[in-house]
Amino acid sequence: MAAEIKPAPGGNHDKFSSSRKPVLLSKLEGCNDDVNAAIIIPREDGVISVCDDRYVMLMYSTMRQVYCFHRTVRVWLKRDSGHYWPSVCQYMAVGATSMHYCVETRQLFVGLENGNINEFVLEQDYNRMTGMREYLAHQARVSGVIYAPNCEWVLSIGRDKLFQLHCSNTGRKLGSYQTDAWYTALQFDAQSKHAFVGDYSGQIAMLKLDTNGVTFITMLKAHTGSIHTLAWDSEKQLLFSGSFDQSIIVWDIGGRQGTAYELQGHHNKVTALCYASTERVLLSGGEDAVIVCWDMAANRRETAPWVESDTCQACGRPFFWNIKAMMDQRQIGLRQHHCRHCGRALCARCTSQRTPIPSMGFEFEVRVCDPCHIQLKAANQTSLASFHDAKHSIIGMDLDAPRRRLLTIGQDRLIKIWDISALLQ
Repeated sequence: MAAEIKPAPGGNHDKFSSSRKPVLLSKLEGCNDDVNAAIIIPREDGVISVCDDRYVMLMYSTMRQVYCFHRTVRVWLKRDSGHYWPSVCQYMAVGATSMHYCVETRQLFVGLENGNINEFVLEQDYNRMTGMREYLAHQARVSGVIYAPNCEWVLSIGRDKLFQLHCSNTGRKLGSYQTDAWYTALQFDAQSKHAFVGDYSGQIAMLKLDTNGVTFITMLKAHTGSIHTLAWDSEKQLLFSGSFDQSIIVWDIGGRQGTAYELQGHHNKVTALCYASTERVLLSGGEDAVIVCWDMAANRRETAPWVESDTCQACGRPFFWNIKAMMDQRQIGLRQHHCRHCGRALCARCTSQRTPIPSMGFEFEVRVCDPCHIQLKAANQTSLASFHDAKHSIIGMDLDAPRRRLLTIGQDRLIKIWDISALLQ
């Protein structure tokens, strides 16, 4: 039976939407260890998941309990009862860590803990899967894999700090690119053949792919925490990145002007992003157990660059590293702050006001100076996002936009399927 979510008691729920809510349709239980990845099967009432399972075996010779681990790839189908049950449970020799499914060819690519990638083909009724090929792609855990059917390419990233490009037709390696940090997130634009690769240091590499190999284009730098998730708008050519620094950054790749603006709506790590291109809605999930629905059709402003100064740009008092000014003015130096609206370097007294700035992506109250506060109070500050309680700390999401379905993976080892029709109106 479908259940409508309500805000949990306690916490900061003043922003939770009361009019537009996702509706919980199903919970997929039965995984007694971490769910590493899960996706909705397009045009089917089905889900594919990869997880670490364990069970207890009693050794009669010693009467001791032994924990046995099974790493599984499961295909869940919705039964007549309305519940999801596994129709395929494929046991893996090593842990399955990531995956990508192509519905047109029914090819499933599963990244493994040992660095390999296994390719499977699912039967039309989703009751059987057949192993086809194994790619010896990485020397460490595979953290992301994408199959591009039009190019017949398999893109993958791993903790060996390598991006790898393979031909799915021959299995031959076409090229690679190495960085100084673990790769953690991957996106691909099939039209321009550009790959975007986020890493543990918070940077995003933009790579150009062709049959001759991989070419580095540029590095996107703005996050102060690890990149955990990426999403791509192929129509507007916008890249969305979610980070452990609790922020989302929107990069205007198509504009080629280096424009980027922030979306601040989470109180913990941002772990999942999904984009509905037709509705121009971005969905984000985080470890704060909140789903945020961002209106990307709204007019937004680029984040103001922070100015650096040795003195407060409003009152002129020195900051603590400006020893000469401290001696001249005979006062203790102050800590530097910034107005989030204009970017000026100011002291705490000159940035005592707090207000949200939705047009700049700040949905919560942030520090602003007095002149900006007066200006913002006179302007329309209607929120450009809605907030919804997911009831579990989110580690991954998948979106089936045509059917208005959203899948969330939680730290509680549950997979939830939501009807988000109200969010995509």
